Amino acid sequence: MKQAVFSRIYDLTRQIPPGQVATYGLLARLAGLPNGARIVGYAMAACRDETVPCHRVVDRLGRTKAAFDRYSVGTQAALLRAEGVPFRPDGTADLARCLWQGPM
Repeated sequence: MKQAVFSRIYDLTRQIPPGQVATYGLLARLAGLPNGARIVGYAMAACRDETVPCHRVVDRLGRTKAAFDRYSVGTQAALLRAEGVPFRPDGTADLARCLWQGPM
């Protein structure tokens, strides 16, 4: 069961284009898991598949997570900036400008 849920979340995450981000809650809703943001977090933390752009997932305020700073502090933000994700002065992703709305 967990494998199927995680696979669904990973499939959605692969659809987030460079330069955009999704929130844990948005991915949960798209995966049919209302109130399942924490499950998405567990899936992202457990992912070892390099084809899943886990770094494109941020919290509801646009904050990055230390769990994705595998190489050094700020890795997730650096990857997002390299893809063109705009950040606000407080260091959070500007969701008003880069939030992915889901598959079309």
